[in-house]
Amino acid sequence: MNGTSPVSFRDALRFWLKLGFISFGGPAGQIAIMHRELVEQKRWISEKRFLHALNYCMLLPGPEAQQLATYIGWLMHGTWGGIVAGALFVLPSLVILIVLSWIYIAFGNVPLIAGILYGIKPAVTAIVLAAAWRIGGKTLKNPWLWAISAAAFVAIFFGDIPFPAIILSAAILGTVGGRIAPEKFVPGGGHSAAASGTVDAFIGDNVPTPPHAIFRLSRLLLYVGIGVGMWIVAMVLLAAHSGIDGTLAQMGWFFTKAALLTFGGAYAVLPYVYQGAVENFHWLTATQMIDGLALGETTPGPLIMVVAFVGFIGGWTKAVLGQDALFLGAALAASVVTFFTFLPSFLFILIGGPLVEATHGKMKFTAPLTAITAAVVGVIVNLACFFAWHVWWPAATRDAPFVGPFDWFSMLLTLAAAIALMRYKVSVMIVIAVCGAFGVAKTMLFA
Repeated sequence: MNGTSPVSFRDALRFWLKLGFISFGGPAGQIAIMHRELVEQKRWISEKRFLHALNYCMLLPGPEAQQLATYIGWLMHGTWGGIVAGALFVLPSLVILIVLSWIYIAFGNVPLIAGILYGIKPAVTAIVLAAAWRIGGKTLKNPWLWAISAAAFVAIFFGDIPFPAIILSAAILGTVGGRIAPEKFVPGGGHSAAASGTVDAFIGDNVPTPPHAIFRLSRLLLYVGIGVGMWIVAMVLLAAHSGIDGTLAQMGWFFTKAALLTFGGAYAVLPYVYQGAVENFHWLTATQMIDGLALGETTPGPLIMVVAFVGFIGGWTKAVLGQDALFLGAALAASVVTFFTFLPSFLFILIGGPLVEATHGKMKFTAPLTAITAAVVGVIVNLACFFAWHVWWPAATRDAPFVGPFDWFSMLLTLAAAIALMRYKVSVMIVIAVCGAFGVAKTMLFA
């Protein structure tokens, strides 16, 4: 690629490792971090090609931010580049969650941890809101896209319309709109590459597709065979350990299905995970599931990594390696769950990436994807509202949405974090650290 000086594999490896430790804020925050680092600062990829990859990842089941990292890593450095980028996006979160899950189950309610979680929740709310503001500013460049974004927000917030239905509707609108007014559905809102300031990106708008990203049927069949083979071998090993009805084998099969149902991100699949893990298999209790979600929201990596907490608690509860090895069994269960959850994500990128690259710059493909991006902005705003509701009214329920006391401290902390992120461009890590410190102070002083 000839956009700028080449990006070495070592430099990319260093960045993906860093991203794995700073990718807070759920998918919206993680995508925003990648956009700021890769598009605006490092200029490894142009605005249009970043959004083109993002739109494809939005269509897939699974964690879109992790898939986006995999896609960009694959585009820059081939198969191993994609595997390294995707794996490093997940592994730090897995290790951190295993440690936090052990602290949670071994020591119970620790005031320090409770205070940190209390302070970080408003920060997470602000991060999601800031991400919607940033991505919306890049995408919503005309009334057509604003209307699609607003309609998506209304549909999911007031109508409780499923996320896949919103995406499908946006794609249809983009297809029709791309024919009626194609200039309104150009990626990036109709701005040229020069206007975006990324014309000299390593993966620039006019940089040809690298040889490894060109579609080949033989390569597609090879990746499908390897992926299916890995799944079969893993399931055989788990079944050989404790039987096909054993806890580990059940986790492998259950989370394979969950991985293929995660259209719309983690929140779309959480009810399915809750029903299976809590009500059907009894791997953990409802209270533990809620606590796990809080941990998942406040650790780096995809929010769907809450499944690692589910696996850890389930492995501990069921003593999958015996009572004398509770921690090792729980850590193994968390790793098993993570493997089966993310294996399809890698395959979707390695198999579908060449097909997506072939559509780059073709209006009949990019117009629907641009409309989808606009709709996703509305969905992200809905997510920010969802977080704010639960953080500011901690006792609220769907049947009683404003029951209980209003948490003024959390609201002020959310607003302060949002101003710091959007007005003063303070880094996500600093905002999280400061909010966590305020949460500890508030908890300790007013306990």
